[in-house]
Amino acid sequence: HVQLVESGGGSVQAGGSLRLSCAASRHTYNNKYIGWFRQAPGKEREGLAAIATAGGSIYYADSMRDRFTISQASTNYTVYLQMNRLKPEDTAMYYCAAGYGGSVHPDAYNYWGQGTQVTVS
Repeated sequence: HVQLVESGGGSVQAGGSLRLSCAASRHTYNNKYIGWFRQAPGKEREGLAAIATAGGSIYYADSMRDRFTISQASTNYTVYLQMNRLKPEDTAMYYCAAGYGGSVHPDAYNYWGQGTQVTVS
């Protein structure tokens, strides 16, 4: 069963932190990479970070490297995005995705979750 479920979004004040979770089925987790993306209303979908499910390789968008950290749980097919020092411009729908890409480009990902909303004020 191919499935990705995001959680952990919400409304926070500027300067705060959130940790997003992406829970994957075992089948979906067999894809080589899990990535995090976001899309604000009227804007293009933006890649944030990606991690190789077998371990080792991590990719970040340059603009995200100083505040966002991607990681994965060791035992439960879950990938996290830790977001610190949040800003109003971080407000968006956040998605996780699975696919073949060793990159943060959305075209490298085939399976997508439904998203979790992050609002920063």
